[in-house]
Amino acid sequence: MAADLSQIVKAYDVRGVVPDQWDESLAELFGAAFAQVTGADAIVIGHDMRPSSPGLARAFGRGAAARGADVTEIGLCSTDQLYYASGALNLPGAMFTASHNPAKYNGIKMCRAGAAPVGQDSGLADIRALVERWLDEGAPQPVETPGTITQRDTLQDYAAHLRSLVDLTSIRPLKVVVDAGNGMGGHTVPTVLAGLPIELVPMYFELDGTFPHHEANPLDPANIVDLQKRVREEGADIGIAFDGDADRCFVVDENGAPVPPSAITALVASRELAKHGGKGTIIHNLITSWSVPEVVKENGGTPVRTRVGHSFIKAEMARTGAIFGGEHSAHYYFRDFWNADTGMLAALHVLAALGGQDGPLSALVAQYDRYAASGEINSTVDDQAGRLAALKAAFEGREGVTLDELDGLTVTAADWWFNVRPSNTEPLLRLNAEARDEETVTRIRDEVLGIIRG
Repeated sequence: MAADLSQIVKAYDVRGVVPDQWDESLAELFGAAFAQVTGADAIVIGHDMRPSSPGLARAFGRGAAARGADVTEIGLCSTDQLYYASGALNLPGAMFTASHNPAKYNGIKMCRAGAAPVGQDSGLADIRALVERWLDEGAPQPVETPGTITQRDTLQDYAAHLRSLVDLTSIRPLKVVVDAGNGMGGHTVPTVLAGLPIELVPMYFELDGTFPHHEANPLDPANIVDLQKRVREEGADIGIAFDGDADRCFVVDENGAPVPPSAITALVASRELAKHGGKGTIIHNLITSWSVPEVVKENGGTPVRTRVGHSFIKAEMARTGAIFGGEHSAHYYFRDFWNADTGMLAALHVLAALGGQDGPLSALVAQYDRYAASGEINSTVDDQAGRLAALKAAFEGREGVTLDELDGLTVTAADWWFNVRPSNTEPLLRLNAEARDEETVTRIRDEVLGIIRG
């Protein structure tokens, strides 16, 4: 096909509309390029429940095998299950998913052996260049001895590995509502939670890549309304929502109130630090709550602040030897999981913490949720750099205020902070603000939006 790779090769993955922007013939070229760039003798491939995923995954495997790589197909899986397979088998991997995007989209998340990320600077640009060359010149000739293609089921091993990292055997009985959003959580959750003292109330566990009930993006409040209602109706202890490829989890308490991902980051950080003798580095991005570094320090750890985005988190995890990392977007990264992100492991930590004491979840997380926050507010602007410069001019020189430009513009005072960063893909500025009380966060939010929106 006549493909424009600039439209589908993103910073960290391949993603686009099928078959308009890419199809199985292109997936086959990506498979060949992946095998050549990684130099792998063998790779592992998994896919989600989207209608186009099995065909795309098989085509990618054919391409890789034609370049001499042995291919292990693990079939239906969550993204973190693919990372598990890459780590446990020590093989480069490819996951076919478009995460929370609508049904017409699909994509490829690629990693090197041990779940090490593949992004623009770590192989993705080279893969794109090869595919573009082959689109112009024709596909390469198969090698003399092509690789084999075999199937392997890793679900039980994945579940056993997760359960080996968090002890849930002695928790009190819990009633847990899980909304899988017709995504891969419906495949993994029953196996991961099997045999535990948990009464599971499943919602939308049927695998359906057309997402008939709601988008599989739990960060959008509209997509957790059903979960919130069901938790209250059932009198459940907790509600958990997963995104489409089940690598992110979002939590609501027994009242149906959303638990901020920063509070989950702080809770899991405290548990990981306890597990490692009260020592260790915890990574957090610069728009997580002040609560996160506070809790890390209170529990003996060292917080390290980084830019937003999983490539930055994973790079810092590797550089510092961090034991855990968390983002405001509900991505959670674990050293014990090859520095990869896994919402399921974070969910197990929350269940263990909740089931290890007698109080409700709302009381448990209150100690980790200490400030008032604006949430992320997007503004469409014509001139991102100009608006950021106007913001900098407005706050520079104010008494008791510091500015930094690690990622966009962060302005910090004694009792509040805000960050404004440009989107890489859209003409947007994203605002996050936090303060010690609602009145202050509202005042700062309105002042900043007034400057951004002019």
